Amino acid sequence: MAFKKTTQKVDINKRKIINGEDADVVQLYPIKHTFAWEAYNAANANHWLPTEISMQNDIEEWKSTKVLSHDERTALKIVLGFFTTADSIAANNIVLGFYRHITSPECRLYLLRQGYEEAIHTHSYQYIVESLRLNESEIFNMYRENQAIYNKDAFILSFNEGILNPHFKTGTVESDQKFLENIIIASIIMEGIFFYSSFAVMFGFQRQNKLMGSAEQIQYIMRDESMHLNFGINLVNTIKEEQPELWSKEFQSHAIDLIKTGVELECTFATEVFPKGIFGLNADNFRQYIQHIADRRLARIGLSEQYRSPNPFPWMSEAIDLNKEKNFFETRVIEYQTGGTLEW
Repeated sequence: MAFKKTTQKVDINKRKIINGEDADVVQLYPIKHTFAWEAYNAANANHWLPTEISMQNDIEEWKSTKVLSHDERTALKIVLGFFTTADSIAANNIVLGFYRHITSPECRLYLLRQGYEEAIHTHSYQYIVESLRLNESEIFNMYRENQAIYNKDAFILSFNEGILNPHFKTGTVESDQKFLENIIIASIIMEGIFFYSSFAVMFGFQRQNKLMGSAEQIQYIMRDESMHLNFGINLVNTIKEEQPELWSKEFQSHAIDLIKTGVELECTFATEVFPKGIFGLNADNFRQYIQHIADRRLARIGLSEQYRSPNPFPWMSEAIDLNKEKNFFETRVIEYQTGGTLEW
């Protein structure tokens, strides 16, 4: 694409999340959307790879007939079945949707990092599946065979198809609201609600000192996803400031309805994971937890809380507050075989 030669300096006031100027070249300074630059630097400081975490103890536990119950094994497989598909959907949305339409250079820079993190997450799930010698076809095809996973994925995909269309463009109230809707679907619902009950399952294992290598990887993924969620919240709130006409009462009601639908889909998924309950976790307290975090997401983007449910899992806050220097470098492995070559 041709662009004109000019000596004109960047006018920071003309920069917008969408519909800004000079999006084709990442002229980073002066930075307007500082939250994106700060997120980019924080993400770089939090870099990790799944193969730096040992899975040997997890393998021994999975082989044993005494450590894990049938229901615990089922819960792990269903959670992995959701995760394996969810991060690829998130990555497609970032690379094929968000990046194409966002015109803030600093936001685009973070999106590049975020897309890479989604690849690391997919790598991590494969590493767990391969290490435990799970049936790869069963796990990676579960989104087609498990109705609750399929319904969540279909819900997300039904909305982001619009901005993935090659003919889609921002610039009108209708199209800009469509883009804003997609941010709410992908960031607030997918990364802010759908991921979190599965995170809680994995930290349930961790609290029982089971599958610690798998849980540690999920803990790093959760830290990444928390940053993705916060970035999405900042996108929504900044677009509201830059284009207040988009945040109509009708659109706000629509956003609340979308989040409430997401809550019901996630509660159905929790019932699939916990038909009987494991280590104190069951579908009833998961409903409370999902409603609790949904209210938090609503409040962060200026919408009214809908449930006012108490948090039944206060330990989830502790799981997010991961100190990399303390935890990661004490548990990382210098020399070991990766999942594909581990001896049973």
